[in-house]
Amino acid sequence: MVSLSRTDLSKLAIFAAIVLTMPIWLAPFGAAYPGLMQKFAIYAIFAIGFNILFGLTGYLSFGHAAFLGVGSYTTVWSFKLLTMDILPAMALAVVVTGIFALVIGYFCLRRTGIYFSILTLAFAQMCYSLAYSVLTPITNGETGLLLAKNDPRVLDALFGASASTDGLPHPTLLGGSISGYTGFYICAVLLIVSFYISQLIFRSPFGLALRGIKSNQTRMSYTGFNTKPYTLAAFVISGMFAGLAGALLSVTDPLAGAERMKWTESGNVVLMTILGGVGTLYGPVVGAWLIKYFENIFSAINTNILHSFLSFLPDGLEQVVVAVLSKFVGEGWHLTLGLLFVLIVVFLPGGLVEGSQRLARWLTGRLKGSGAQPHPHPAE
Repeated sequence: MVSLSRTDLSKLAIFAAIVLTMPIWLAPFGAAYPGLMQKFAIYAIFAIGFNILFGLTGYLSFGHAAFLGVGSYTTVWSFKLLTMDILPAMALAVVVTGIFALVIGYFCLRRTGIYFSILTLAFAQMCYSLAYSVLTPITNGETGLLLAKNDPRVLDALFGASASTDGLPHPTLLGGSISGYTGFYICAVLLIVSFYISQLIFRSPFGLALRGIKSNQTRMSYTGFNTKPYTLAAFVISGMFAGLAGALLSVTDPLAGAERMKWTESGNVVLMTILGGVGTLYGPVVGAWLIKYFENIFSAINTNILHSFLSFLPDGLEQVVVAVLSKFVGEGWHLTLGLLFVLIVVFLPGGLVEGSQRLARWLTGRLKGSGAQPHPHPAE
């Protein structure tokens, strides 16, 4: 049984405090509203799961959006057929996604390197095409899978749970509403639990074996170590994290669409992990928050906002600065994100978290070095 050290428990406590106080420290950044904070938590779970595969084993998947979509569709079908309570829906989504990941991983992990990445991308695109046009009785095609008042919901009917008469039913937790900040704190608690599970995996013998596979899989195979069960287990666990994230997307917004399975979603989680730091605990979370902030807040900055920020400049200079900066905000936020990604890859190849740790060590060394210098005494 894996137990965490005091240092790890301290990291977990700090992380929990940061997550639970998001409504406070995100307020100055204009992001302290429940819908966006839910996305921060959900995509951080998605990135944490992806990091277990990519960060520990080195297997780069370009198809993790398929698991996000499967978890989302499973959750909505649970709402339609069983109950509006989110606990059975999330549990079912994680189990179904795990089985799906087991099948996909069994085939994809027969290859390594770029061939593995292309196989995952191919499977994800197949899933997207199936959801969009072939399996329309199950997915409702491009319209997306929606709730309806006349859905059977057999468990709700069996236990006498009555749906609201005004409009569509809403997801609940043990009969209570999960709208607003309640929904955010549900996502936040699941994010903390996901981080804790990730810590356990990183510190376990299983995690050490995955690191050995990433370091030199051929050498481990030559020693008689069978690496395939370990890589398949990491793939399945990673897929289950993605399924949980997809379930939460449908819990907070009860619909499921094929767009959640597009290759761009798979690319986003790769960017999140690389920006924050591959193989680090905090890195994927930081990367997910950064990209979602750019997507939802930075992209809303327009020329009027820039003019209000830069009103202290002389008129001519203000017009020039706004004309330049306007290319990097609003609809041009992808350009800023791309430049940031290039700078991090070139100058901080370990990501933001590892780069900040190196910077902190360098500053500490400089301070200690300057403190160790003897001060010359004034001449008497």
